Amino acid sequence: MDKVVVIVPPIAAFVAMGFEHSVDFMYFIPAAMLIRVVGPDSFWTEIGASADDYAMLDMAGFVGNPAPVTLGNIVGGTILVGAIYWLVHLRGRD
Repeated sequence: MDKVVVIVPPIAAFVAMGFEHSVDFMYFIPAAMLIRVVGPDSFWTEIGASADDYAMLDMAGFVGNPAPVTLGNIVGGTILVGAIYWLVHLRGRD
């Protein structure tokens, strides 16, 4: 139970701050591309848009959007998270 309680605040903060994660794009961009292609007219009418409004959802966007996010995740994961673990590990030592 303690592991669940400890992991929720960092994930909630990550989402609340609007950070993007490369794994999100592995689902959301292909799902959006699929909806753009096969979405029925009733869907577009309901949201008040058209498939043409989302022309940027193509393979170039699929490759170009996650690239900087993945680099940011690598830097954040290795430097920021690693630094916290390093500092926590050294706490209490002379």
